[in-house]
Amino acid sequence: MANITLYSTGCPRCNVLKKKLAAKNIEYILNDSVSDMEVLGITQVPVLQIGDELLSFSQANQWINEQG
Repeated sequence: MANITLYSTGCPRCNVLKKKLAAKNIEYILNDSVSDMEVLGITQVPVLQIGDELLSFSQANQWINEQG
């Protein structure tokens, strides 16, 4: 599986994705660096990065739900 990074500030929606990732045993790196997010053009969190693809909250939810 590609490298997975969760860009998060600890907001309630970020916590939803953290719980869903844990429930599916999906390993990820947590990145809470605002400067890293700015470089990537992230203006809203959470964002789930899978490989080179950045997924919004709703896209990330859908992706997680589709995982075995």
